[in-house]
Amino acid sequence: MESKHTHVPPNDLTRFGTPSAFRLQVESGKETQMFRSTNELNGYHVLATDGECGTVKDFLFDDESNIVRYLIVDTGNWLPGRKVLVSPVAIDQPNLDTRELPTVLSRENIETSPSLEDSLPVSRQKEVALSSHFNWPMYWGHSDSSLDHHSSQTQVVELDGNPHLRSVKEVIGYHIQCMEGTLGHIDDLIVDTESWSMRYLVIDTQNWLPGKKVIIAFDWITHFTWEDKKAHVDLTEEQVRDAPVYDPRLPVNRAYEVQLYDFYGRPTYW
Repeated sequence: MESKHTHVPPNDLTRFGTPSAFRLQVESGKETQMFRSTNELNGYHVLATDGECGTVKDFLFDDESNIVRYLIVDTGNWLPGRKVLVSPVAIDQPNLDTRELPTVLSRENIETSPSLEDSLPVSRQKEVALSSHFNWPMYWGHSDSSLDHHSSQTQVVELDGNPHLRSVKEVIGYHIQCMEGTLGHIDDLIVDTESWSMRYLVIDTQNWLPGKKVIIAFDWITHFTWEDKKAHVDLTEEQVRDAPVYDPRLPVNRAYEVQLYDFYGRPTYW
């Protein structure tokens, strides 16, 4: 089964100025836009308003809009054996020094929330129950790609499964299929933590170009073939071979993005 992708415009991003994250300086010099590695965010301690409530284990993103819809949180020793879904609308600013992710939820909110079954996809009925329990806005049926942190709007929905929610851990390791063949695998995904849009893929080409990693925009994926564990892109081997090298120790700033988009000849999102 194939999944098509559409371009998702970003919001005005202004948070999290710290050198240890993927950083993009806005041209005014007064605001900082942050990108996060999902590999980095895994394992962050999730904080309720009245204490720790678990750790981040995974992310579920919508493969039609490229938006993270839920974080999977393992409640650990506090509630052994349970995993819960937390919407990004409930998440506050991450603390990179302490690896903590504050939320606006209480421990009671989380303890009494519907638990996550081990199997995917997450049913629409489960999502309706979560929205009702936490008073989260229902995202389905909206054309606006941004997250609404204030709306309490509810809608009539069909209570069927949602096959478009995909696990980030699932796609790590997927092969990248370019025009001529396979050119590497997905090593990491970089997410925009204000809009929670998937922004970039980190591609490890070690089996083809030893020691080289590159990034491409998530929007450049034409489709996934889930049964083959592949992400398809309309790029050539030559483009990837000559692409700017990705170094995770350096910030992804506007100059880097301009270089990247100019090299590939793609329209920018900003």
